[in-house]
Amino acid sequence: MINANVIFGWLKFRRAKRVSKSYLEFLKSKQNVATDAGFEVDDLNPKLYEYEHDIVRWALKKGKSAIFAECGLGKTPMQLEFANQVCRHTGKSVLVVAPLSVAHQTIREGEKFDIHASYAPDMSAVTTPGIYTTNYDRIGNFDASAFAGVVLDESSILKDYTSATKQALTDMFKFTPYKLCCTATPSPNDYVELGNHAEFLGIMSRTEMLATYFVHDGGETQKWRLKGHAQEAFFAWVASWACCMTKPSDLGYEMSGFDLPELRLHECICQSEMIEADDGQIGFLPQVSMSLMERRRARRDSLDIRTKRAAAIAASEDTPCILWCDLNAEQDELEQILGDKAFSIRGATPDDKKIEYERRWREGKRKILISKPAVYGFGMNWQHCNREVFVGLSDSFEAYYQAVRRCWRYGQENPVDVYIVISDAEGAVKANIERKQADAIRLTHELVRYTKDILSADVRRTTRITETYYANERMNVPQWMKLA
Repeated sequence: MINANVIFGWLKFRRAKRVSKSYLEFLKSKQNVATDAGFEVDDLNPKLYEYEHDIVRWALKKGKSAIFAECGLGKTPMQLEFANQVCRHTGKSVLVVAPLSVAHQTIREGEKFDIHASYAPDMSAVTTPGIYTTNYDRIGNFDASAFAGVVLDESSILKDYTSATKQALTDMFKFTPYKLCCTATPSPNDYVELGNHAEFLGIMSRTEMLATYFVHDGGETQKWRLKGHAQEAFFAWVASWACCMTKPSDLGYEMSGFDLPELRLHECICQSEMIEADDGQIGFLPQVSMSLMERRRARRDSLDIRTKRAAAIAASEDTPCILWCDLNAEQDELEQILGDKAFSIRGATPDDKKIEYERRWREGKRKILISKPAVYGFGMNWQHCNREVFVGLSDSFEAYYQAVRRCWRYGQENPVDVYIVISDAEGAVKANIERKQADAIRLTHELVRYTKDILSADVRRTTRITETYYANERMNVPQWMKLA
């Protein structure tokens, strides 16, 4: 006869085993980490830094991933090496999509790393397997099935979930095997914006991300808050497909040569002029313009004095300077004031002229460049310049921040002076900018802080995300099993 204690012990063992298995399955269902869908390679470009080498290897193994790295940390050589390895592995072409100015800069960067890339305005230029660059405005000219991989440079273009560009890119490259997104500002406003990157990469839809990790606050459809109990799971999920870093030491690498110089902000307030108000009264503009309409009116009314002040700052030194405009009228006035002392680049400027003027400015043919953040505020490496003047500001912090980072980036050897020229009717613009900057930095640092341990291990190939079961109590093993 079998002893009752033996039967009871066996049943307890089986129950523990079932519970353990069920719990592991539960953990697995909740983890939602992105699975590897790429390939492994060790023969990478020797000109890459150690951390760049490891990140590219990590991205290739993932197959579909993002690199969220601060300006000047080498996103361009990393994405080019990613594209190069995909070409080698598949024997097919890779398309690198970027703002127009950046597309041509990418080709120049490739030459430094012995990686050949060609500009392609449409499919007719894709003649042999290789790396091709184009700009976002031209993606409709391409057949996605001809490419084994796609790289989105300055992929923050995806952050607006309602944009036609975001949807077109997501639909177009839905079945592309290898994808890489690169930007310094993946979520300048909140973490919800990360959902569009995940959706493009095919990791998870934005809707599913919101349902899994966020809770909706109030009646405004845009107010989503990260669930407290889901915080750890959310950042583990992000770390499974995105490499987030502000400096190499975030992932445990050497910091030598990666120090940012001082950033000096100067608020230049111009005295308001006498104007006629809506009620017919003559007086000064109000000291604080709260509404968007009031701010725009204040900027129009102060146009002359602001542009003269900005031009004087730009011409005050015989060193390179960028004048950033927001309104067409601001650019019109500056062109009149500065004449042949400056190159002016607009959205409507022919593509070949944009490239020529930017190159000649870099070469020192003229000291001043006039443009807008929407035209030249993303992706450019302008460490030769350390003076920037904002003649007008939009309500987009990302546009401002990206424009500043064209000069204030790793590799810059001098302090960078940023002048914000405003009328006294526009309120505390500098304070508002600094507040938004602090919020964006906080979000970025939180993202890095919560993901760096997982990423550091994964990128360095020392550990992987694993599921570990820890029993709450010691299991009593039946005597007959001990004897066996």
